[in-house]
Amino acid sequence: MKIYTKTGDTGETSLLGGERVRKDHHRIEAYGTIDELNSHVGVVRAAWQDGAIDAELAAIQSDLFDIGALLASASPNEKFRGVAEPRIEVLERTIDRMESELAPLKNFVLPGGSPAAAAAHVARTVCRRSERMVVALGEPGDDTSRATRYLNRLSDFLFVAARYANHTAGVEDVPWKAR
Repeated sequence: MKIYTKTGDTGETSLLGGERVRKDHHRIEAYGTIDELNSHVGVVRAAWQDGAIDAELAAIQSDLFDIGALLASASPNEKFRGVAEPRIEVLERTIDRMESELAPLKNFVLPGGSPAAAAAHVARTVCRRSERMVVALGEPGDDTSRATRYLNRLSDFLFVAARYANHTAGVEDVPWKAR
């Protein structure tokens, strides 16, 4: 099987289920941004030397594929339901565990520090953008609402993970100081 199909050469692509849409369709933009976020999470994994949360980051990458499949579906079905509710709770528990090892946050911090922390901050900003795009797709209570909650929690997770990466690397967070 060849990787190229030539079916997108005219600026259209197919949603799961076969519906053809333009490549600048809001669903394509949303799941494309989820894919970009997934790639950034992969960079976080590659940059994190001690692998302290690698299993959770790997699970997040799978969750993002689930969300992407939901967004790529013309009409969601049992196969493409997005991320499961318990995954949000796992993110919350992991955030709490990481925060228990960190000094309380007293200032805004500048993105950066260790390579893993810097990568997590980039992933966090892409996560926020993907969240805005998913919100634009639906209404509260529809099939995208759980994905929205997950992405909101994931951006919190990535912020805390950035601080945790600096902590485990022995690098201080850089506080923001108003000029």
